[in-house]
Amino acid sequence: MFTGLVQGLGRVIKKSPAGGGMVFGLEADFDLDHPQEGESIAVNGACLTARDIQGRRFLVDVSPESLARTGLGSLDLDTTVNLERALRLSDRLGGHIVSGHVDALGMVEGRRPVGDFTLFTFSLPSSLTKYVIEKGSITINGVSLTVNSCDNKSFSVSIIPHTLAVTTLGTLKNGDKVNIEVDIIGKYVEKLLVAGSSEPGQNSQIDKGFLAEHGFLR
Repeated sequence: MFTGLVQGLGRVIKKSPAGGGMVFGLEADFDLDHPQEGESIAVNGACLTARDIQGRRFLVDVSPESLARTGLGSLDLDTTVNLERALRLSDRLGGHIVSGHVDALGMVEGRRPVGDFTLFTFSLPSSLTKYVIEKGSITINGVSLTVNSCDNKSFSVSIIPHTLAVTTLGTLKNGDKVNIEVDIIGKYVEKLLVAGSSEPGQNSQIDKGFLAEHGFLR
């Protein structure tokens, strides 16, 4: 589990096919304090297992499923990626709850300055738009962001100068693809609502009235 607060950047130093998937070698620009072989680390928002850790360098195996769902397969040598080590129970939850399971690829549809900030517009698959709400949370290439506005095919986020400077988001341009993870809470709420309405004899206490009463719906 992660927070979407990027700890640093990594550089791709190795890329090779393996067993239908791929193996990447990465070098972080920060120290991996007390590393544990097999620990989870988010690479551009995708939860991967770090192995053969040597100083700031480590290997990750990327499965065919991850290659299909993310843009990891298109990474070239010397490409820079966002890195975040797994959340500890004692850490501050400064972003939001991020699973590291990328839902799909989105695309940069627009980028423009708004004062000192940068407003990005991203498209995403229509099947995911129901999970994106105004002022809700979303993860783009492993970065926790707040949705400014959204419709049935796209959404926008306003990014502060610090985030542009310390992550790879500052290098994005129109047409670039990004890894997107929608807020996991919305998925669980949907599952509970569907289960409560479709299973005979099962009366879920969570319905639209409950959600409206507690501020989840307007």
